[in-house]
Amino acid sequence: MKAPTLVLMLVLALIVVFAAVNWSVIMAPTTVSLLVADVQAPLGLVLLGITVLITALFLIFVVYLQTNVLLDARRHSRELGAQRELADKAEASRFTDLRSYLDVELRKLGEQVAESRLGVIGRVDLAQQDLRTTIEQSGNSVAAYIGELEDRLERNADDKNQFT
Repeated sequence: MKAPTLVLMLVLALIVVFAAVNWSVIMAPTTVSLLVADVQAPLGLVLLGITVLITALFLIFVVYLQTNVLLDARRHSRELGAQRELADKAEASRFTDLRSYLDVELRKLGEQVAESRLGVIGRVDLAQQDLRTTIEQSGNSVAAYIGELEDRLERNADDKNQFT
């Protein structure tokens, strides 16, 4: 039990013990005024009855308050669960949107890479073709120079053969 409950039980027990010890005084008849009339009744018993009535009303009030608090807590718990569920759905929706956005962007990026690759391959092919052409032209030039040198050498050899 909690401390306030224990204190309340202790106070109630002390009141019961006090009433039991002083029972003869509590039951002694006396004249009690009810504002409109005077009545012969035990004053202690009347006060003890009023105390019991007030205690019962207080307990009923406490039970009423606790019931309201429990009902409000349940309602808040349900609302919180509903809000959490909405937040989870919204988060899942955001993740789905992000995934579709990333898929679209990655597809675009893949297309750009493919286009760039085709452009680079085209340029490399062109450069390779130009290099082959240049090599072929250089080979032809070298062959022409060699042919010219061979002709000169043959002429020089023929010129030397004519003089000998």
